[in-house]
Amino acid sequence: MRKIALFAAAAAALMLASCGPKTFPVRTYPMGEKVTLGHLIYTVFETQWLTQLGSGTDARVPQNRFFLVRISVANSGTQDLTVPNLYVEDDKHNEYPELTNGDGVPQWIGSIRNPHPAEAAAGNLLFDCPPGHYKLHIADEDDDHTAYIDIPLNFTSETPEVPVPGSEKKQ
Repeated sequence: MRKIALFAAAAAALMLASCGPKTFPVRTYPMGEKVTLGHLIYTVFETQWLTQLGSGTDARVPQNRFFLVRISVANSGTQDLTVPNLYVEDDKHNEYPELTNGDGVPQWIGSIRNPHPAEAAAGNLLFDCPPGHYKLHIADEDDDHTAYIDIPLNFTSETPEVPVPGSEKKQ
């Protein structure tokens, strides 16, 4: 009798556990890969660090550095969707929300994004954060499922070719 009661209790616990909400694994994707969450498809193309936006007396200066993230968010659904606000997270789990003032940002994506079905919102997100390695936190249209896009620290600059001493051709 006692074994039957224990078996019934264990079976009830398993049934209750299986009826609960399904957990969605939070994955991290590399930059450049298409990431589908709900009906939103995110792609991060490139990043840029800036010490200011604009020039002269109209220049905007950040508290840390301006971090631009060029992104596309496509709507694969049948209705207009709202793209949730995004943020970047550093390796110490500090979060930096996107800025809502896009003055001076080239191809700013805007702070309110409502792509129509089969269309995409594209442009630059703007953050103010110290240079470092970040993950862009993204979410589905209902903010139920989330994921990260890994954004490595990358300072791109043009490097001129410098001749090696003694390698110049004599004429």
